Parts: sequence; C-alpha cells; structure tokens
Amino acid sequence: MGFPVIRMRRLRKNENLRRMVRETTLSVDNLIYPLFVTFGKGIKDEIGSMPGTARFSIDMLSKEIKEVKGLGIPAVILFGIPEKKDDVGSEAYNPNGIVQRAIKEIKSIAPDLIVITDVCIDEYTSHGHCGIVKGNEILNDPTLELLSKMALTHVKAGADMVAPSDMMDGRVGAIRKGLDEKNFTDIPIMSYAAKYASAFYGPFRDACDSSPKFGDRKSYQMDPGNSDEAIREVALDIEEGADIIMVKPAMAFLDIVRRVKDEFNIPVAAYNVSGEYSMVKAAAEKGWIDGEKIMMEILLNIKRAGADMILTYFAKDAAKILNR
Repeated sequence: MGFPVIRMRRLRKNENLRRMVRETTLSVDNLIYPLFVTFGKGIKDEIGSMPGTARFSIDMLSKEIKEVKGLGIPAVILFGIPEKKDDVGSEAYNPNGIVQRAIKEIKSIAPDLIVITDVCIDEYTSHGHCGIVKGNEILNDPTLELLSKMALTHVKAGADMVAPSDMMDGRVGAIRKGLDEKNFTDIPIMSYAAKYASAFYGPFRDACDSSPKFGDRKSYQMDPGNSDEAIREVALDIEEGADIIMVKPAMAFLDIVRRVKDEFNIPVAAYNVSGEYSMVKAAAEKGWIDGEKIMMEILLNIKRAGADMILTYFAKDAAKILNR
C-alpha cells in the first residue's frame, strides 16, 4: 500500500506533531565542554582560530565554571598548557601541574561537576608527539608508564574520569591497572578508541601549542580510510577496561559512530572537534550560514548517529538554546 493512502507529510503538519514523532532529541545532558587551562595569572586568552573559546589561567576559571554549571552542562574535559616542556613531558604527571591544580580549583567551585581529563603527553613535550621519541620513532611501550602516572595524578587531584587520547597500543590496560593498584577502581575510563589522523584538528593545535615539531601522527592515529580497524581498536579497548568509547572527529566519521553503537553495548562519545567548530563559526561570521541552526543540526545528527555524549566547543551556545 502506498500513495495516496499513505501520505508521509501527515505527521509533519505542525511543530507539535513533529515533536511527537521525533526519533532523536538533543539534551544538555549529552554535552561535554572542553576547557583549556594555562599557566600565569589573570589570563583569559582568546583563541583566534576558534572564535568564542579561550585559554584560562586557574584564577580565571571561576566565572567560566559557574556559567557551565548554571547552564546544566554535566561535564568538562580539561586540556593543559604548561609553562615548561621537555622531551618526556614531565609536567604532564607533575602532581602540582597545571591540570592537577585546575581540577582542585574546579572541584572547589562546583563539586558535583564531572571533571574529565585528557591523558596524553603531546601538550607537554618539546617535540609535540604523544609518546616518547627515539630518533624519529615514537615508542609505544615506554610511553605507557608515563600515561599511567599522568592519569593517577589527575585522579588523586580529584578527577572523576580520565580520557586517554594518545593512541598508544595497550594504554587503556596500563591506566586501568595503575588506577586499580591504588584502589581507584571506581574511576571510569573514556577511551579515544577510534581517533583518526585528521586535518580537522588544526585549530586545537593552535590552542594547545601541540603541533609535532617533526613528521606527523599517522604512525599512531588511525588512517581515515579505515572502518574495520576502528572496530578492532574499540574491541581491544573494551577488553582492556574502557567504560566509554570515543570516536574522533565526529562529523566526517558518523559512520564509525554508528558502527560502534550497533556492534558494542557500551556508551559512545563523539568529539565535535576544533576544525568542525571553526568552519561553522567562520561561515557564520561571513553571513553565509545561520550559525545557530547549523550548530544544532550538527549536534543532533551526531546524536542520531549513535553518540550518547558529545564533546563540543558549542556546548555553552547549544545549552542556551536547549534551555529556552
């Protein structure tokens, strides 16, 4: 049976009907807000390639955190820009490092806000790579100990969740083992399990000053042409103890989000990354698109693809619309 008995437009006649049959809805509960923390005092440094975002010194976090909490956003994820960098990223696992101090400050302002920390040493290394470097090779196994130490210092400072983003093999297992040995068995791990070597990260590297000083990250981040490999990566990370699986970037990899959601009974996160954000902001500033409508459509479609949570620089803007 088809047209004219069946008319698909019947349920699109007005907004209330559309609301009643809508298959996917977006909520503030789905949003995670990335925050950049930097050394110094009195700093709110606008990031030129990411309009509407900034690097904050710890003493300037209070207003931002209160706004995030007031909007009902349940979680933030922290990225740190240290004062000093070296070959082994020692500030990453300094108990008094930039992120460790920021965690304590945020928890003093909003104890119930979920604080997630990015676990990767690239922002802390002089060479900008996500692992220990020997010659031109990024070493996998020696890096695992540093990542485990880094995660442990974050949790001891009060982090609610850790999110390894380095893409070293075995890092989820190493972090899980390190936390469990210190009786932090209840701390969840959000793994950047399917993190692709993507050009969409460009503005983020401006924000964190984390571009590699030589080569690229293709020997450890995934090839954008691969889908089956992502499923293997996810399966391995779940086996090692990951509680939440992330796909990054989101927009160009919605097929991966969908595959992961369909194949694994586990919460899925997707990172709406800096390049995706900045393209929308730039086009909106030019008047070429309706920035608000595009933003909400993108976030809804990431949710529709299967993401339970979305890491996005749009979080505050989207929350303001969702709260209307």
